[in-house]
Order: sequence, then C-alpha cells, then structure tokens
Amino acid sequence: MNQAAFRKSVQELFKQQEKLLARRNRKSPGGNGVFDRYEFPVLTAAHAPITWRYDLDRKTNPLLLERMGVNATFNAGALLDEGKFLVVARVEGADRKSFFAVAESPNGVDNFRFWEYPILMPETGDPDTNVYDMRVVKHEDGWIYGLFCTERKDPKTPEWDTSSAVAQCGIARTRDLKTWERLKDLKSKSPQQRNVVLHPKFVDGKYAFYTRPQDDFIQAGKGGGIGWGLAPSIENAVIDEEIIVDNREYHTIQEVKNGLGPAPIKTPKGWLHLAHGVRNTAAGLRYVLYLFLAELERPWVITHKPAGYFIAPEGWERVGDVSNVVFSNGWIERKNGEVFIYYASSDTRLHVAASSVERLLDYVLHTPADPLRSRACVEQRCALIEKNLAVLRALRLPGTKRASKKAAGTAKKR
Repeated sequence: MNQAAFRKSVQELFKQQEKLLARRNRKSPGGNGVFDRYEFPVLTAAHAPITWRYDLDRKTNPLLLERMGVNATFNAGALLDEGKFLVVARVEGADRKSFFAVAESPNGVDNFRFWEYPILMPETGDPDTNVYDMRVVKHEDGWIYGLFCTERKDPKTPEWDTSSAVAQCGIARTRDLKTWERLKDLKSKSPQQRNVVLHPKFVDGKYAFYTRPQDDFIQAGKGGGIGWGLAPSIENAVIDEEIIVDNREYHTIQEVKNGLGPAPIKTPKGWLHLAHGVRNTAAGLRYVLYLFLAELERPWVITHKPAGYFIAPEGWERVGDVSNVVFSNGWIERKNGEVFIYYASSDTRLHVAASSVERLLDYVLHTPADPLRSRACVEQRCALIEKNLAVLRALRLPGTKRASKKAAGTAKKR
C-alpha cells in the first residue's frame, strides 16, 4: 500500500467511526410506562478509538492491520460531573483482559466518546490478573470512589486448572477520573466478594458497603444474597460483620444469585436500589434487573420490593458473549428528576433506558411483592382484573361492556 492509499484508508477508518459516534439515539416505541429503552446501544466495541486498536504508522504497519482488537464494551459505572454524562466502562480486549475507560456524552443518550487514554489503574502488591465492573460513587468525604472486582488465579488449585479464580473488591479513588489512587482491597470473612457497592453517606461515622458474600459453590435457595457491612476506614477497609439485606430465594428471579448494581439514589421515600438477579433456565443462567426501596435512616432495611424483574433482556439484547443477560452498575439522576439507567446486554454492549424518580418510586411503592406461591400470585392478578372490570363498567367505554360482563360472571363462579 503506497502512501496515498494508506492515508486514504486511515481517513476512511475515522470517517466510518464518526458516523457511529455521531448517530442520534431515540426512544424505542412501546414502553411500559416505567421506563423507555433507546433504539441503539450507547457503547459497542466499535466505539473504541481507532488509536487504541490500530498502529497508524505506515512504517510498522504498512497493510493497516488492526493490532490490538476490542471485543466488547459493557458494565459501566456512571456519573454526572459538571453537566457532563460520564460512564466508566468495562472494555474487554481481544486478549480477554478487561480495563476501565471513561466515555463522555453531552446528553447521556448518544454521542458517547472515549477519552484519549483508558484508565491506567495502579496495582497492589498482589497484581490483578483482571479487573471489571466498576461502581462509581461521589462520597460525602469529597472523593470519587471506584469499587470493582479484581480477579487473580486461585493459588490453591492444581496447575492444570486454568479457570479457577479468587475474586475480591478492589478500591480506588480519584478527584477527576484521570488520576487514581489505589487503596487496599476490601477484607471480609467471605472467601469471595463481587458486586460490592459503597454507600454514598457515612453510617454511624463509618464507611458502609453493600457486599455479596458467597460460598465456594452456588446452590439455589441456600444462603448468600446482598449483604451490608461497616468499615471504620476506607484506606484499610475491613468488614468484621456482614448481615444479609436481600436473600436469594427459591423459584424467584434471584434463586441462583443476586447483587447490587450502582449506589442507591436518595429519595424522599427512601434509598432506591437497582440490583440484578439470576435464575436457571433451560438455556442457562438468565440475568435480570430489579428494584427495591430501603429506609433512609437504616439503609439496610428493605421497605418495598416489587415482584419479578424490572428490566429483562429482549430481542437482540439476548445475544452476545454471555447470552440472556442484562446487568447494570451505573445510573444517573438529573436535576429534573429524570434517571438514565445504563445497562449492558449479554456482556457485549452498553444501553441506556430512561425513567424518572417519580415513575420508579410509583413502580416500587405500588407494585405487589412476590407472595412466593403460584396460587397467591394468581389471586393478586385476579384482584387486579376485578378492579379493572369495575373501572371499565363505570367508564362505559365502547367495546368493553360485553367483555366486562362475561368476565364478571366468571369471577362470581370462582
């Protein structure tokens, strides 16, 4: 490839990516009133800068080959800082190693562009093999904290076992998301810690953590869940005692495991939480998102928890490296009460959904809880049907009179 052709090919790379980056996003039709999906993902592997993937020097890459590929961009913490919508995404290279990178948008739904360099996260004395899924929170102590999963090979496994890992919570802090100070990993009595979230306020003068203690095995309906613990220090965070805030439960959306998503949003009615739940299906594990509300003064006490999922994978969201998965560790509340929920699908790409504090609270406060029995669930639904039939009869809407009478007769027979 001569100099002119090489130059033209480089220009074409940037031109095609600019089309993707500048693409306008719009709400998808057919929302359920609780939230609205957007048509396009906000981040994909193709959003990774050209300068991260290609050697643009003709002397060392005369054929303009991609040298360092990116496999996926997903599972992002989120932050609104000085009017800028920022997500700290998990970027997975073609080599399987994940790293963190900040992408910025002027409006939170499109035109996300990565900063020039990814985050060069400092290591501890025991280097991370992999890092992923950062929760970002502005704490009342003035720092921005990033809590993430750090994985290292399990030293107890035999040499032939190249998949077993020890997962713990890594902690780092920053003022600007560019320069990071790495702190000691969180210590607790649990052999594994994933999905750890820092509460944005002090509790009894201590740093409060939502944890996910777990055994070395996963067994449906036995132990585990979203935990809660306090640590006197963040520089050397040690949790001596954990309690379970939200248990795993047999034959629910969280029978296999569950974990908190981003830090909760403070509302007049309590702390609003977004979490993920996992259950078994014939096609494998299915990840969904759900909401619950906790007391303001006692953030570890749940007051309201709707039955079932809040967001589940739909359509092509179900396809990817880990199929049938939605996962969120970032959301942003705007001053006008609007909430942007950043969720990943199938460990491959990042999406956004829009709601509001008002709508989310309405959903959480007035959606029935799971009674945990099939007949009781049907009784809940029948009560809703009967209420709606009475409303329709009172409204006398065209086309509803005959149907409501027939259904009312069926209800009397029960």
